[in-house]
Amino acid sequence: MILVTGATGNVGRHVVTQLAEAGVPVRALVRDPARAAFPAGVEVVRGDLTDPASLEPALDGVEDVFLVWPGFAAETAAAVVDVIKRRARRVVYLSANVVPGSTMFHVTVEQLIRDSGLAWTFLRPGGFATNTLGWIDEVRGSGVVSWVYGEAARSLIHEADIAAVATHVLVSAGHARQAYVLTGPEAITQAEQVRIIGEELGVEARWEELDPAAGFAVAKGIFGTDEGAREAMEGWGSFVASPEVVTDTVSRLLGRAPLTYRQWVRDRLAM
Repeated sequence: MILVTGATGNVGRHVVTQLAEAGVPVRALVRDPARAAFPAGVEVVRGDLTDPASLEPALDGVEDVFLVWPGFAAETAAAVVDVIKRRARRVVYLSANVVPGSTMFHVTVEQLIRDSGLAWTFLRPGGFATNTLGWIDEVRGSGVVSWVYGEAARSLIHEADIAAVATHVLVSAGHARQAYVLTGPEAITQAEQVRIIGEELGVEARWEELDPAAGFAVAKGIFGTDEGAREAMEGWGSFVASPEVVTDTVSRLLGRAPLTYRQWVRDRLAM
């Protein structure tokens, strides 16, 4: 039995579906089972990572956990990892490809898992294509996307590819103590991403460069602190001079090329 947390999220819902389609026993952890819709055969249980005690019944008979951390803080992470280590044998953690010395919560959660004695695999995606979802509505509405660092080149990854790697790791051997950096197939600038959205919508689309001070205010609203916003802005800005890395990990593990950003846009428009 595999427990999937974050089961209704962008990545988790794909993992649940892919495991179910492969005939693997899967249990989906959700806050509200009445609002969750999954394929036939998926067991749905109530639980919340901000309430570690709620995980106890969800972990009954579970061997492997796909762990997706909610939010941007890790106050309950130690307690959650403690519950998991007493009930399961392995964690596949959806982390992030952060710079050395980062203060992001992923660093804390990874270290807790390492120290727990659990078998582990870390999936470290770079930029998520789904983080640009709001741009589709902006292009539809005004044809303009206003944000910082239009020349920053990102190797954005389709959430379905992250899920496919997670599913592969969960059902196969040879991934113990591995940290996999996951990216899309190419690095393209943010301005080019907007152009692609416009092309797929069949409308004119352009990038409007936003002042970094205004971008910082938005980032602080997302991450909650000056430190988090500053780290995010520095990271985003670094991709102007040094494009985000492109890895062959998806191809190597899945035996196929990762999905392109244009394919992600098409998939989203089809939903």
